[in-house]
Amino acid sequence: MNRSTISVSVVIATYNYGRYLASAIDSVLAQTFQDYEVIVVDDGSTDQTYEVIQPYLDDPRIRYLRNEHLGQPRTKNAGIKASRGGYVAFLDADDRWLPSKLEKQVFLFEKDPSCRIGVVYSRRGWIDELGSPIDRGDRTPLRGDVLAPLFYRPFICFSSSMVRRSVLDEVGLFDETTQYSIDYDLWLRIALKYQFDFVDEPLTLYRTGHANMSSRQHERVWCVRKIIYRFLDEYGGRARLDPALIRMTLAEHCCDVAFAAGAGRPRVWLGWLARALGHRPWHAQAWRALATGWWPESVKATLKGRKGRSDRNDRPVSAVDEPLRMSVH
Repeated sequence: MNRSTISVSVVIATYNYGRYLASAIDSVLAQTFQDYEVIVVDDGSTDQTYEVIQPYLDDPRIRYLRNEHLGQPRTKNAGIKASRGGYVAFLDADDRWLPSKLEKQVFLFEKDPSCRIGVVYSRRGWIDELGSPIDRGDRTPLRGDVLAPLFYRPFICFSSSMVRRSVLDEVGLFDETTQYSIDYDLWLRIALKYQFDFVDEPLTLYRTGHANMSSRQHERVWCVRKIIYRFLDEYGGRARLDPALIRMTLAEHCCDVAFAAGAGRPRVWLGWLARALGHRPWHAQAWRALATGWWPESVKATLKGRKGRSDRNDRPVSAVDEPLRMSVH
């Protein structure tokens, strides 16, 4: 087979998710759209992943690649480099798809003969560690030129995404110098040049509650900081975005750094909240954090009065009303 004979390459990156891997692969095999290949890239798992994948290798559409533990960007890139499809769909090993996902996404791509659309994603449903549904809302899907709202708050579930292969050839693959929020970096680079579209259905089941993210919070916010400033200063983001949106995003990121440091480190905590206010002097999130911190009660009372001055009037209309949290997948 060569690239022209396959429509979709499904890249499943896994690291010690053997307990979920069969469910992920089965959800691909159940797709109504059957013109695909599956590349499972094992990032040096030490669990039962190797045993789980063996029965599936009798299917010629499924390939298994095993690397030493190199981290998620190199693992995902290995899958992309091995792929032969005109589209690349990503599925993390702990998530699942509904049967019509690939069919509906390919349909949207094929309706775009000018190739202006670089990414098609879908809504997601939530499941717990055991696969039971969780009643939780999804982020607001957006289509077209999504650069501004995407920069402000990422809203794409990684396992719901499908990318035109030619777009990856143009903008590059995942950045291998950072370990977290690698999808945020890639989506920003694509959004500089291409439009996004979505299927307005929860075609991806996103598993939550089985991993401890708090221990990685500090590393994660620093990765996000690197991505933000590189996008603004190296990729030309400042020329494309409203300065007010940039200030708001930087202020919220500073709050994220402060919260990652925790009130147990008051000087660091206070310093980052001060930086947030340096970007936006009336940033409500920073004032609210200060008002509920370790200040004397008299100072808290004054700050609580100030926090009521909402910044809604100068908030960009395109912003998505959810806290800024980057994917770690």
